[in-house]
Amino acid sequence: MAQFYSAKRRVTTRQIITVTVNDLDPFGQGVARHNGKALFIPGLLPDERAEVVINDDKKHFALALVKRRLNDSPERVTPRCPYFGVCGGCQQQHASVALQQRSKRAALARMMKRDVDDIIAGEPWGYRRRARLSLSYQPKTQQLHMGFRKANARDIVDIRQCPVLMPQLEALLPGLHQCLASLKSVRQLGHVELVLADNGPLMVLRHTAALCAQDIEKLERFSHSQDLALYLAPQSEILEPLTDKAPWYQSEGLRLTFSPRDFIQVNDGVNQQMVTTALDWLDIQPTDRVLDLFCGMGNFTLPLARRAASVVGVEGVAALVEKGQQNAAQNELHNVTFFHENLEEDVTQQPWAQHGVDKVLLDPARAGAPGVMQHIIKLAPERVVYVSCNPATLARDSEALLNAGYHIQRLAMLDMFPHTGHLESMVLFEHH
Repeated sequence: MAQFYSAKRRVTTRQIITVTVNDLDPFGQGVARHNGKALFIPGLLPDERAEVVINDDKKHFALALVKRRLNDSPERVTPRCPYFGVCGGCQQQHASVALQQRSKRAALARMMKRDVDDIIAGEPWGYRRRARLSLSYQPKTQQLHMGFRKANARDIVDIRQCPVLMPQLEALLPGLHQCLASLKSVRQLGHVELVLADNGPLMVLRHTAALCAQDIEKLERFSHSQDLALYLAPQSEILEPLTDKAPWYQSEGLRLTFSPRDFIQVNDGVNQQMVTTALDWLDIQPTDRVLDLFCGMGNFTLPLARRAASVVGVEGVAALVEKGQQNAAQNELHNVTFFHENLEEDVTQQPWAQHGVDKVLLDPARAGAPGVMQHIIKLAPERVVYVSCNPATLARDSEALLNAGYHIQRLAMLDMFPHTGHLESMVLFEHH
């Protein structure tokens, strides 16, 4: 049965309140206090007053939107990107880099209940050597949209520039869009990945239907004109190289080759500093046996092997273990061994753990390493360096080491992703 509703709709007038922001959270939101709880306000900076409207009132905090800003912080800057505020990639381009780093440093110190000793940072612009751009054909306008997702939405922001991309990748965007938009298979394109290796840029094109010869010819012509290594991905797990140039990057003077789909640190400048600092903190001696957990394809493992007596790298992804072995062989490092293991299982039962370990490095994913900490404690290394991309899981995992008699000697904030809410860090633990 049809139901009819009165045209008289209930109108609720939301109260406008005036607040002063006193902090910036890692996600670029201003933090104020109202009625005894924290009020998070996107777009406001510390010391700014504004008229705001609460749009989501939770039990312990509330979210608000700015109606009118009454003053500007001296640390407010003009965003470099014309898409800032719409694109979901960056959250903090309106804040000075110094303010971004201070707020992240303070957030890390709060979570770790300890002062931060170092900030490891590089160039705040043009730092990303990898990007994945979504592709979506719009039938109504017959236009191809290429870009990143909108903040809190599935829609794509159609971009032609991105100042956080390395300039060599950013320069590709207008011509790449023009090339892709001209393909007969434009409706069957999924996304495009761009990576800048030390030996040149590469592109992976995901497509959901076979490309005709004419489309492949256009793509090859574009890739040749840009000296761009081209890969096609007809399925998520399949990669078809149309060039034979293997990408590589350098770490501590070593050459590491990788597949376009392999994980590599997005910020090369900070990665180089991070690896050097980790090695210095561990104080590697020529007699040391070192264990590298969640080792990937050897970003830390191989530089460690140049200083230590022997290094074991353990990784849960078989393809990365194979790549690590290849990289060790190519760099003529014979004192390093890679193992493909489930790191949730007791690593101390593995044959390579029977001879003892002097130092441990671990670089887990966002979920952290809760199942690994007790194994590390059993191995009783002198020093442990934990590299983290999630301060919440780092704080949780640290408790196990602290309770086992380890002490934090150094804590660094890694400014791996300027202008974003990502907070990376590195800790040195020592046993006394």
